[in-house]
Amino acid sequence: MVFPNLVTVLAICAGLSGIRFGFEGRFESAVVMVLIAAFLDGIDGRLARLLKATSKFGAQMDSLADIVNFGVAPALVLYAFLLDRAGSPGWIAALLFAIACGMRLARFNVLDQADGQPTWQSEYFVGVPAPAGALLVMLPLYLSFLGLPQTKEVALAAAAFTVLVAFLLVSRLPVYSGKSLKLPGDRVLLIILAVVLYFLLLASYPWYTLSASALAYLVFLPFSMRAYARRAKQEGEAALPPDVE
Repeated sequence: MVFPNLVTVLAICAGLSGIRFGFEGRFESAVVMVLIAAFLDGIDGRLARLLKATSKFGAQMDSLADIVNFGVAPALVLYAFLLDRAGSPGWIAALLFAIACGMRLARFNVLDQADGQPTWQSEYFVGVPAPAGALLVMLPLYLSFLGLPQTKEVALAAAAFTVLVAFLLVSRLPVYSGKSLKLPGDRVLLIILAVVLYFLLLASYPWYTLSASALAYLVFLPFSMRAYARRAKQEGEAALPPDVE
């Protein structure tokens, strides 16, 4: 039980280090630390299940780590880099995002313990998940690293975008999780090659790759909502009794 919790603690260290780097003006390092925190958050739960070391303590620790890594850290780094140029609206946007992340995680914990939920609905998140929200909200940083000017107008636009991401976190938008996705055996090698290609692009062109990833995720959301509506209609029709003549 120690090892998964150690990974969670390391994720907290990465998120807090990102805040430190942000206030030291080392913003690229700050973004990298938030990305590392997201990676560690993605593997700690899987390690716990693999090692059969799940516990209530670990679950609560993971939730607290998520608030720091995906709510507080991105908001403060973004504020120190750009949102402070927008004045009070920038700070309000940063606060709203951090609060929305905490509310999103609290709702996730409640829904995760709820009984009676149809099995197919567990394939979807309710609202944008916190790690994805953190990666989305830092899109203005990626674009600034590519040459977007840090003017007051850009800061105000970034504040509006931050508020939008905050509402996506607490929305009822169904977002496909991919937890039950089964890969055909004849395509496993292609999937592995695609994943390797993505990480090579991330290492070679990090800000282009992250910008494209964030924009692709935003484009994916309407398709996820449409797939959920189609599945709900199918399940509703399946639950209806047959016509009796």
